[in-house]
Amino acid sequence: MSTDRNRHTQPFGTWPSPISASTLTSNALRLSDPQVCEQTVYWIETRADEGGRSVLMQQRLGGEVRELLDASASVRSRAHEYGGAAYLATPEAVFAVFDQDERVYKIALRQGHSLTPVALTDTGPYRYTDFSYDPSRQRLIAVREDHSGQGEERADIVAIDTTGEHAPTVLITGEDFYSNPRLSPDGRTLAWLSWTHPNMPWDSTQLHLADVADNGELNNARIIAGNIANNKADSITDQHKASIFQPSWSPEGELFYVSDTNGWWNLHHFDGEHSRNIVAMEAEFATPQWVFGMSTYSFIDNDKIICCFSQNGLWSLGLITRNKTNRGFKFSALATPLTDISALAANSDHVVFLGASTERTSSLYHLLSQSIGHKAAPPLQMLRRSQADLVDAEYFSAAQAIEFPTSDGETCHGFYYPPVNPEYCGADNQKPPLLVICHGGPTGATSAALNYKVQFWTSRGFAVLDVNYRGSTGYGRPYRDRLKQNWGVTDVIDVASGAQHLVDQGLADKHKLIIRGSSAGGYTVLAALTFTDTFAAGASLYGIGDLSALADDTHKFESRYLDSLIGPYPEQQSVYQQRSPLHHIDQLTCPVIFLQGLKDKIVPPAQAEKMVQALQEKGIATEYVTFADEGHGFRSADAIEEAFGRELNFYIKHLQLTEAG
Repeated sequence: MSTDRNRHTQPFGTWPSPISASTLTSNALRLSDPQVCEQTVYWIETRADEGGRSVLMQQRLGGEVRELLDASASVRSRAHEYGGAAYLATPEAVFAVFDQDERVYKIALRQGHSLTPVALTDTGPYRYTDFSYDPSRQRLIAVREDHSGQGEERADIVAIDTTGEHAPTVLITGEDFYSNPRLSPDGRTLAWLSWTHPNMPWDSTQLHLADVADNGELNNARIIAGNIANNKADSITDQHKASIFQPSWSPEGELFYVSDTNGWWNLHHFDGEHSRNIVAMEAEFATPQWVFGMSTYSFIDNDKIICCFSQNGLWSLGLITRNKTNRGFKFSALATPLTDISALAANSDHVVFLGASTERTSSLYHLLSQSIGHKAAPPLQMLRRSQADLVDAEYFSAAQAIEFPTSDGETCHGFYYPPVNPEYCGADNQKPPLLVICHGGPTGATSAALNYKVQFWTSRGFAVLDVNYRGSTGYGRPYRDRLKQNWGVTDVIDVASGAQHLVDQGLADKHKLIIRGSSAGGYTVLAALTFTDTFAAGASLYGIGDLSALADDTHKFESRYLDSLIGPYPEQQSVYQQRSPLHHIDQLTCPVIFLQGLKDKIVPPAQAEKMVQALQEKGIATEYVTFADEGHGFRSADAIEEAFGRELNFYIKHLQLTEAG
């Protein structure tokens, strides 16, 4: 690393950097949904330079990587709008949802034959996801959204005939939401999750079991975990709610699941009559179920479970083994260089998962099941990288986990990134501008993994604070629930307190504090700019300015989310108006840039447009950048590159960074 003595002195925020907007998308892949079937690994890679196409990939371990389908196919479900779990690999065939028509297709894996997809479902107002295979009855069991009626779409668990001869049949209906239908190895028991308005899956869910008759019908349905006393969660107090995550059957047919009944998402075992927590730790073995098919553990065999867990915002691998004599479970942490781990899949031979570190972007990793020991670090093999090393590591700023006091007397978490560039430094009498980042959700978390979108800023001389404000996951349920009824208050306190903390530490220029965020993070941006005087500029990416409008005009999955974050609507409409930046536009006095996809169904463009119009009428410097073909989150390379370029220029212009010093 160069010393300050042989670096060029140039104002912070204006340093030339090899991490350009095009670097963010150059051969960039978003990897997701890995599966392992016998000796073959499958995964989805979403390609920005192909307009966000989601490509189904296959690799027989030791062989070549290939696309399973031709370039016309994009494998993606739009259930809950966020999707996930759009395919299932079996030894004989892969079943997948095609984005073009939301139909389910069968791709037979016959040696020596072309892979011709065959449609199993008709074109219609349906969205399918989250599959389980029932080979003895020649069917898939899946979650289906039915958009054919008036009002909210209906959720069902359905059976899909894999011969294509019969239409899907409904197995389970009546609840607002379903996920994780999982058939036991002997085909005799089905497990699934459900939840009801106004809960989100991280608030309150129920784990069900039902017996499966020879003809496929379900009998003796019962709730075994979650809110057993009453299935209508509205009547249950918060302290009696439990969030259940990822029910899974072991190879010999024992049921496991994650529950937060002790305040942390820990792994549980159900013996047919009783459940017990098998790893009681102040650690999270789950993550918020924003998409279908999330997996934080998988079975190597009936007595060995590979898992991942989070402590203080950092993820690690773990191994759970069962003593064959007393049937007790033992947990061991496995040392790896990774700080972010997700999407675990395993069998008796292989383990695959997604992992990243402070020095490397997300990659698909593989390790041999039998190589995993209790003490030795497992040897990792990288199968696929989300992006090659395009920039020398000297330009990377490593995440530093920090805690800081909030102005209301509590503690908040985040990751601090100092400005880093081996060729440039700021003047001795200057402090860098600080960019505070608000993650989406708001139930979610940011990670310490290398992210070129953060390095884009730090390599130019910006300091960055990526905040896991109260309400974020990874720090236990009390921290997660701290945002209930307080969205727009607690998170705003946290981002403002974090910025002030770094100013007090001499790490940021108090006159050049910037805040940016997307989706729910965009709301925190606009609220912080409106209700505090901490920040000098901000960027809202498909963010929310009018909470009442969001309650009236969003999709089913989140249509009652605000009940817990703010209060029941319309009963608490006055609170919604009180916390909506649009209704207090007189208090917003600094420049703001808005970036918005015009096909966004989660946060419609009207949210940004009303804010822009109000600020323009007031004479506040405002820029509105739209993308005609983008939805909620930008997927194409062109959109991502333009968004970052416009945002950077906005800060340079309105914070007069080129005139510093």
